Amino acid sequence: MTDEVYQFNEEFRNSIATVDGQGKRIWIYPKKPAGTFHRWRIAVTILLLTIFFAGPFLRIGGQPFLLFNIFERKFVILGQAFWPQDFVLLALILIAFFIFIIVFTLAFGRVWCGWMCPQTLFMEMVFRKIEYWIEGDAPAQRRLNAAPISFQKVWKKTSKHLIFLIISVIIAHTALAYMIGTNQTLAIASQSPMNNLAGFLGLVAFTAIFYGVYARFREQACIAVCPYGRLQSVLLTKESIVVAYDWLRGEPRRQLRKKQTVEAPKGDCVDCKLCVHVCPTGIDIRNGTQLECVNCTACIDACDDVMLKVNKPTGLIRYASAAAIEKGSSKILTPRLMAYTAVLAAIVALLGFTLATRSDVETTVLKVSGTLYQKPGDGYISNLYNVEFINKSFDAVPITVRVVSPATAELQKVDGEDILLPAEGMLKTVFFIRIPEENIKTARTIVHLEIYHRETGKLLDRAKVKFIGPVRSSSDVNSRLKDEQSH
Repeated sequence: MTDEVYQFNEEFRNSIATVDGQGKRIWIYPKKPAGTFHRWRIAVTILLLTIFFAGPFLRIGGQPFLLFNIFERKFVILGQAFWPQDFVLLALILIAFFIFIIVFTLAFGRVWCGWMCPQTLFMEMVFRKIEYWIEGDAPAQRRLNAAPISFQKVWKKTSKHLIFLIISVIIAHTALAYMIGTNQTLAIASQSPMNNLAGFLGLVAFTAIFYGVYARFREQACIAVCPYGRLQSVLLTKESIVVAYDWLRGEPRRQLRKKQTVEAPKGDCVDCKLCVHVCPTGIDIRNGTQLECVNCTACIDACDDVMLKVNKPTGLIRYASAAAIEKGSSKILTPRLMAYTAVLAAIVALLGFTLATRSDVETTVLKVSGTLYQKPGDGYISNLYNVEFINKSFDAVPITVRVVSPATAELQKVDGEDILLPAEGMLKTVFFIRIPEENIKTARTIVHLEIYHRETGKLLDRAKVKFIGPVRSSSDVNSRLKDEQSH
């Protein structure tokens, strides 16, 4: 690369394409994209947005496909319910997701941003399309914004923002449905706002946020807010595949003229700047990989179109790694990528094991605080326990609790009624555990319990508790004192 181009690179890294020298925002008017990659992005967008808007209505076994109810602390993923008690599982899922993003970014850069990120999909493939439809391509938009107030300007601006607002309302309702479910969302939408003021205000807030982002904030969400772009600096390597400009082939740049004389050899880049004009974040991809680049491929389509017109091979801007451009070949499976992949595989394996061994019923047994053992006078020693059952399933579960060891121990429910756990609910009760006094050898005995489905006999959970008995020796005294301190 020439010294002149290198000097330009140094200058560009000290500025932002969307901010001028006085710190004011430069409004971006990207040229309307077209080409092979853009058509593929349209197809992917249709698929992903169909899944997004249909998601709240999809059911697996009668349960939502996805539900993230942070208000009731209930989460449903692929029809399976998760509760705060499943924090370890949720943490493993999040860790696995973030490591997957790291692995994916190491290998393929910001493909997620250009092809799957909701911000890019809605901005470039929905709102921007509407803007092109109503106001025209970039030059027409500039002329309209610079024109004095007129009926045509007011009509176009009003209709555009009205459609933006309607789409924002639809997105807000869909987002809320993922949080509280379709039934509650439809109830909020169909009833008076005063019947559910919190839900209505939530919808208004979501709508305002989405409208503000897509109508005004736009690419600043990717440039100034999203942390993912900044992670590129620590995640990307020379082997990462990104949208890249082939500087070896393109430099030094040349200007096309109708009458050209014989001159020194030039690169394939004709400096048409179409790659800059179509960029939704206003960058020049020829300066190299930048945090503002969302890998939308608009520059690839624009450059390929120009190369065909000047009888040059396409691919001057393409998906490639820096190593592939420099050396002609590169390897994706680097030691760093393999290390991250191994960590991801280990976490996924642990997550799979945890999910496979996860029980629908969780039991917590605690000795009633402040109580000692009791002697009812029938030769037994008894302890009183608070028991809490949590049903993680969507069906009521009849259960029975059995003492596994010691063999002489008995369990007695205070109210004597059968236990029926409500669906997606919690039940608290009180138990006595009794052991014959002659069988108590120490001041502290470990009692093992098992919880079964009363009708099917399926083992649902296990628990163990400490049973406090009479002190029989000095060592028992010390053991009992330690146990009381732990309580």
